[in-house]
Order: sequence, then C-alpha cells, then structure tokens
Amino acid sequence: MSDVRVRFAPSPTGFFHIGSARTALFNWLYARHTGGTFVLRIEDTDSVRNTPEALQALLDGMRWLGLDWDEGPEKGGNFGPYFQSERTGIYEEYLAKLTAAGRTYEQDGAVYFKLLGERYTEFDKYKNAELEKVRSEPVVVEDAVRGRVERTVEQDFVIRRSNGDFGFHFVNVVDDLAMNITHVIRGEDHLSNTARHIEIYKAFGATPPVFAHIPLILKSDGRGKMSKRESGALIEEYVSRHFLPQAVRNYLCLLGWNPKDDSEVMPIDEIIERFDFAGINKDGARFDEQKLAHINTEYLRALPLETFVWMAAPVLEAASLISETTDEDYLQKVLGLCQPKARSLETMPELVVPFFKDEVEFDEKAREKIFKKGDPAARLAELLPALEAIDKWDEPSLEAAYGAVAEANEQKPTAYFPISRLAVSGQGGGVPLFGLLEVLGQERVLSRIKAFV
Repeated sequence: MSDVRVRFAPSPTGFFHIGSARTALFNWLYARHTGGTFVLRIEDTDSVRNTPEALQALLDGMRWLGLDWDEGPEKGGNFGPYFQSERTGIYEEYLAKLTAAGRTYEQDGAVYFKLLGERYTEFDKYKNAELEKVRSEPVVVEDAVRGRVERTVEQDFVIRRSNGDFGFHFVNVVDDLAMNITHVIRGEDHLSNTARHIEIYKAFGATPPVFAHIPLILKSDGRGKMSKRESGALIEEYVSRHFLPQAVRNYLCLLGWNPKDDSEVMPIDEIIERFDFAGINKDGARFDEQKLAHINTEYLRALPLETFVWMAAPVLEAASLISETTDEDYLQKVLGLCQPKARSLETMPELVVPFFKDEVEFDEKAREKIFKKGDPAARLAELLPALEAIDKWDEPSLEAAYGAVAEANEQKPTAYFPISRLAVSGQGGGVPLFGLLEVLGQERVLSRIKAFV
C-alpha cells in the first residue's frame, strides 16, 4: 500500500447529492489507482441539520455505488474519531499550539487566526465600514488540476466562534493534518478557501497536501451548478428508479474526467487503472441524463440473463404483473427475449405486459398508424389459416408460414408484421415478432388474433 491518503468529508444534512457522490468517487478512484487509503470523515458539528437518517442515507448511497472506505464510520482506523463532533479535544490541542506561537487573538468572544504582514485600514464600500487588512504574501497553490493559482488573504478570520464552535477552515486543516491526508480532492468551489488553509498549514510549520480542485457539475440546461432541486441531482432517485449502480458510477467517472479516447462504457478496473489528475477537466461538467440513461441501458443489456431476471422480477412483481407462483421457466423465456430491447428496469413493465396480461391493451397511436394503411384486418384473415395449421410452434415454422402467405398474396412478409404485433400485444414495437409469437404460444396468439378480427 502506498503513502497516499485521501478523504471524503461530507456533512450529512439531507440527501446524497450527485456532486458529493462524484467527489467521493474521484477520491476513491485515486486511492485505488495509487494503492492508497480512502478515508471517510463526517463533518457533523451542525447538530440542527445533521441527522442519523441523513448519515444513513449517505452511507447507504456510498455502498450502493460500491465506494468502500478503508477508514471511517463502521470501519474504524488509527486516526479516529472519524466524526468531527467527537474531535473537540484534538481541536483544543491544535488551537493551543497556534496560540503559543502568537498566531491567534480574541475579539468579541471569538478567536481569530492572525495573519503575518503589515496592517492597515481601508474603507470597504460593501460593508460600509473601515476594516483592518494585512499586506500578506500571496499564497501560491500548485493545483494538480488547475495548475498554478495565486490568492491573497487580506483579513484575519475566525477559527473559533463566540459560542465555542470551531470554524470550518480550522477543523478542516487540523483533521487533514492529524489524519496524514496527502491529497485533497474537492470541488472547485473550495478553491477560494485554499489560501486560508495554506496559511494555517504554514502557521503549524506543516507541508500542505496536494490540492486537486475538480470541476463543478453544471445544470443540464442554463447556467450555474446543479442544485439538489434539479431533476437527477440525488443518488436516492437512481436507487428508486432501479438504475444499475455500476452504470451510475461509470457515468459519474466521465463527469469531469476524460479517458483521452472515445471510451464510455468501461469496466471499473480499467477506469481505476487509467484514472489520474491529468485527465480531469478544468471546465464545468454538464449533467446529461440522456447519456446516463444510455450507459445504464448498455449495462442492463450486458447482464447475465440470470442476473437480469433476478433484478427485473421485483420490478414486475411491484407492477402486479408476476407473483411468487409465476412459472420460472416462462419468466426466463420472456425476459431473455426482452433483455436486448430493455431500456431500463423502470420501463420493463410496459415492455413485458403482453406476456402476463390476457386482456390486450392497445396503443391508440400505433392502431391509428397501422389502420391508415388499407385494411390490416384483411391481412390477419389471410394469415390465420396458416397459423392454425402450424404443427411445431417455433420461430422457423412461423417465419415459413408468414413467407408462404405473403407469396400467395403477392406481398412481402413484413406487410403482415405490424398488424400481427398490434393484434397480439397491443403495441407498435417491442421484441422481435417471431420471438413474441413463439413465447406467447399458439393458443394465446390465435385467440388474440381471432378476437381482433
């Protein structure tokens, strides 16, 4: 195992946002790529907003995505506690070090971090007040994604509020120091904080970690980053819609990282091998749910049939299409036929409904389109005797019967396809016609065609 140590430090205040999931994923990928350690650290000091339910949603979401952590809640480790609410003693210890070095002072009950440099006052038109500022040296950040960035911190800042709570900038640095974090991979919205953090590192006489600020996830349409109110912004949504976790993870890998070729659907082991900071984009990553749905479809169709059946069955049962008494062999035949046409588990019920409901529900748009082309019912009347005469009801026999009827009536076999599909399934599209007819069986097919005629 390498010396690389990365961390994901969320504040569990609600649902698991896709941006947070992508940050966790990039940290996990880098740890796995380097043979390092992935630490999960919980920033739970907001007692009003942090709830056990939100924490559970976070942990469940990470497990669903396959982001296993090496240290943290439920795992432990040598650098705990892994909840900020349990680390007050550590913060007190580090604050005492800064105070002993003359780098803090109290004002109005709060403790401030004291910058080094010449002090002067300047009128701030936004705050409409004279403010004390510091001519400090510019802070240089050699960011692993964004390159050289310079920022200047001009004012002292609070590291412990008047109510006794420690501030974000202070605990963030202390935790990373105490946990030997070597690389900080986080959203670019934290880049503005980095100069303050480096000032604190310098005050401790410590070497800052490598910073890598990854691009924000942007809305599908319009400007600005994707908020938790946007459609598709929450991991829980994909769980409830039966997306495959490996597909969502694959898409998130591509949301801000470029494998340098046209690869999209990639095994996670290959992504881990190829992942590095050089492939992370500087520009914002625009969320594209259509691309995510496409990747999910590719994964779904590539599943072993047994796995596909196991995953689809609960969805069909919830839609009241199957039950515990449904014949397993028949279910496997149906889903084996449907898998190559499946778009998602969420839409499987509408694809398989003709196989499990005796009453045919007609798609009116499909019916209208087909009936614009002459008298399709007459085609069925021509076809029916040939279907009744079939001894062995299978795809080759069905294909031969359609060919013979078409030849006898100077038609192409495809002239009989749309009305046959509509009569037996009520749909205008779906699985291959001869497969549909074979799996439905001769008795049901003939019954439905006669009823339609």
